[in-house]
Amino acid sequence: MTSPTGGGAAFNGGGRATAPGLPFAGVPPEMQASVDTLLKTEPEHPEPEVVFEHGRPDPDGAELSLRRLIRPYWPIALLGGVFVALEALTLQAGPKLTQIGIDDGITAKDSGTLVLVAIAYLVSLVVTGAAQAARVKVTGRIAAWVMNDLRVRVFTQLQRLSLNFYTGEKSGVIMTRMTSDIENLQALLQDGLAQLAVQGLTMVVVTVVLFTFDVRLALITVVLVVPVLTALSVWFHRASGKGYVRVRDTIAAVIADLSESLQGVRIVTAHNRQQHNIEQHRQVTGTYYDANVRTGRINSIYTPSTQVIGVVGQLALLAIGAGMVADGELTIGELVTFLLSLGAFFQPIQQLVQLYNTYQQGQSSIVKLRELLSTRAEVEEAPGAVDLPKVEGEIVFEDVTFGYVPDRPVISEVSLDIRAGETVAFVGPTGAGKSTLAKLVTRFYDPTSGRILIDGRDLRDVRIESLRRQIGVVPQEPFLFAGPLRDNIRFAVPDASDGRVREALRVVGLVDVVERLPDGLDTVVQERGQSLSSGERQLVALARAFLAQPRVLVLDEATSNLDLQSETKIEQALDVLLEGRTAILIAHRLSTAMKADRIVVVDEGRIVEVGAHDQLLAADGKYTQMYAVWTNQAAEAH
Repeated sequence: MTSPTGGGAAFNGGGRATAPGLPFAGVPPEMQASVDTLLKTEPEHPEPEVVFEHGRPDPDGAELSLRRLIRPYWPIALLGGVFVALEALTLQAGPKLTQIGIDDGITAKDSGTLVLVAIAYLVSLVVTGAAQAARVKVTGRIAAWVMNDLRVRVFTQLQRLSLNFYTGEKSGVIMTRMTSDIENLQALLQDGLAQLAVQGLTMVVVTVVLFTFDVRLALITVVLVVPVLTALSVWFHRASGKGYVRVRDTIAAVIADLSESLQGVRIVTAHNRQQHNIEQHRQVTGTYYDANVRTGRINSIYTPSTQVIGVVGQLALLAIGAGMVADGELTIGELVTFLLSLGAFFQPIQQLVQLYNTYQQGQSSIVKLRELLSTRAEVEEAPGAVDLPKVEGEIVFEDVTFGYVPDRPVISEVSLDIRAGETVAFVGPTGAGKSTLAKLVTRFYDPTSGRILIDGRDLRDVRIESLRRQIGVVPQEPFLFAGPLRDNIRFAVPDASDGRVREALRVVGLVDVVERLPDGLDTVVQERGQSLSSGERQLVALARAFLAQPRVLVLDEATSNLDLQSETKIEQALDVLLEGRTAILIAHRLSTAMKADRIVVVDEGRIVEVGAHDQLLAADGKYTQMYAVWTNQAAEAH
């Protein structure tokens, strides 16, 4: 429990602070007893045992089903089944007690029997209520456990998938899997399945009761009602199944459109696109509306039809039963009980219709989650992959070809040797393939053909975690998470001391910026780091890379968002950061590229020139043209 002052200082029974935080004076003696009582009632949530491995796919994947989700909790599920059976049986005590009351109590004018029947009826209601309460508690607990496990599994799968999955799928659609799809399953597990079992078992019990009262009436019920209901149910199953899958697809589109609009709200506002976005969202929600209307139309046919069949069946059996009572073949109590039981036979059918909707929604969510969990990462870890030992940093490209889309290569037959400790800058026009080469080194993607080696080891043969632990990446658009600035800086090294964090700030020249913030390193940066300028976010990313101390460093146009003054500070920081490391610089500004040991000119997916700055200028090739353009632009800007 944390202190009410928000300082995060935990305390023991004596009221003394046991963890560092803001000053905490302790719990007043007169309140200590209440605090101890409160602590005893707080649930304990032990640290979950989370094991993540790139080479370990989801245990179910394409075979995900309700049965597999519930199977780990089968003992408590069995207990829930006992309560379901007890509930279904006690619910049917009423018609039988009614018969006894009429025939043996009212007709026989036996008040003692009526009293006993009333007591028995009250007991059955109490037992039914207790069984129902116990069943709800058990199923609620199962649903909570299953959904907690499923959320972790889905999130783990999202961490496992390769970058190409996210470039091909909208974030809103992915969010739907973690929200509405899992919520549908929770509703099904918490009450839907249990109610389906209760109502289904009730129909079985009622059918047995009907045959025990009178076989002829029971057979008439079966012949008149069951075939028609079966045909309707088969149609409903097929029609609603397709309908609810369509509903899941359209709600995913709604959330995806909402997510995209929120992320791009600044651009929308700047270009006065609010009206257009509203019209676009109306189209998307209109499709969702149409899908819901379709499922509603299916329900509107099925539900009234079952009601009409039930009423017609009851009228027919009432007429037949009345004749049997007149002929002395049936007592009044037996006829009333039969009709009550018949009502109990049709009532579950009506409820099953609504429950089946919940079931279909849950099953459609299972389909979507199964698709996600069965998706294989394109960058997979080989079964025999080994840990990459501490590397010197030699990187070799051997005839590497790669394209994000099949048959459309972005880079073709690239071969290059980068020596350990060497700084190499990749330059070239936009779209030439510079950043793609960097992504292949970090194994965000795998080459279509050829291979990449680090210290003579094929990247496909080493464990991904051990590889990325020795490669630092500073992207062009650094991403900061909502939370304290300190945690963003030590993102790759969570246990780094404040001393190391401040050293990283000093190296990249971020000390003055942090000192200006209201809470220093404890300042909470907003989502995606929007409370900081683009240059400040880039400096934080560089500090993060410095703190991680990687053996290989990849800078993807890391200075492109900085002004000249900030760039000068970064140039100084890079001298320290790159010392003793292999570095790959994706350079937009040639001033950054000129600091490299060698410059690699990339054009149309191929390496066209390699050499030092002076050598390339003397060659009077592609680099010379780029340098001339850059020099002219710099002169005009000055």
